[in-house]
Amino acid sequence: MKIAQISPLWESVPPKLYGGTERIVSYLTEELVRQGHEVTLFASGDSKTKAKLQSFCPHALRLHTGLVNRDAPLVLQLERALGAASAEFDVVHSHLDFLGFPMSRRAHVPVVTTMHGRLDLPELGPIFQEYAEMPVVSISNAQRTPLPGANWADTVYHGIPADLYRPHDRPGSYLAFLGRISPEKCPDQAIELAKRVGMPLRIAAKVDPADQDYFKQKIERLLNHPLIEYVGEINDAEKDDFLGHAAALVCPYDWPEPFGLVLIEAMACGTPVLAYRRGSIPEVIDHEVTGFVCDNLDEMVAAVPRIASIDRRRCRQVFESRFTVERMVHNYVALYERMIAQPVRTKPHAHVRAGEHGLVGAGTTLTKTDAA
Repeated sequence: MKIAQISPLWESVPPKLYGGTERIVSYLTEELVRQGHEVTLFASGDSKTKAKLQSFCPHALRLHTGLVNRDAPLVLQLERALGAASAEFDVVHSHLDFLGFPMSRRAHVPVVTTMHGRLDLPELGPIFQEYAEMPVVSISNAQRTPLPGANWADTVYHGIPADLYRPHDRPGSYLAFLGRISPEKCPDQAIELAKRVGMPLRIAAKVDPADQDYFKQKIERLLNHPLIEYVGEINDAEKDDFLGHAAALVCPYDWPEPFGLVLIEAMACGTPVLAYRRGSIPEVIDHEVTGFVCDNLDEMVAAVPRIASIDRRRCRQVFESRFTVERMVHNYVALYERMIAQPVRTKPHAHVRAGEHGLVGAGTTLTKTDAA
């Protein structure tokens, strides 16, 4: 197949440090190429790939300070991937969430969009009403809950290369927190857990510009404790030791987690996970098998002494059976094939008047696919 993958431009593919969506785009793209597909990756110019790279900005936008208007490269990317030139592909796979929907209506081939973020925000409802015909993929079943009427084509769990991380049979003596320092990730809860159980906590996380105030006002002062070590952002090579040598990964998230890539990264290392029952967590973590799914901090505190009961080899086995890149790509290829096989149909779509939230009229649009 000739496949286009459209990645956000905020990070390179793969990202230099943190960047869950771009990391998944990289794993997906490289495995598709390995399996013999002809793939074009639309991403920042500093991306590294065996696919054909199409880029309209030389560097990832987060690290590129030379651009004044960062929307300009995105518009060019959308035009090239979803405009008239889309006819050169068999299928286009967008990872831009709803930003690609308007141009997708102009595409000459089937377009599917994986939703990587949270979907419980009220302003998203009118978007999915207006673009009700757009086939979308969820990364967990829980992610769909706020938008049950969307045109869900499939749920495809994230997957990572089996050889990316080594299984570590022997647990370490510290707890680990990995990802972003932000209110919804609740690093303060992880710090409180470490203090309550008297166990060291190592924090490897980035601070986005939007979260700088939160970090300075709520978190920075909490790092001044003998049990807490803040190590900043780390790369994949550093993650292997960071996660593999931890007794457990702590994920006290207070938001509807869409998937949680770090969960399967920990499992790949054989490291169990302590997490709150939010969003996808119960789908990804098998309670008392690959970790403990808790309802509050007290339950998480009580689970820490039980970490030793988790078989780290079993964590690795669950990862290998459910969350490898091969499994992810198998599911996406099957979806691509279903979409390509479907006939061109005229489908209705809604129009939203400016300033209104409900549907007020109906029209038609020509699309290449019906979602499965």
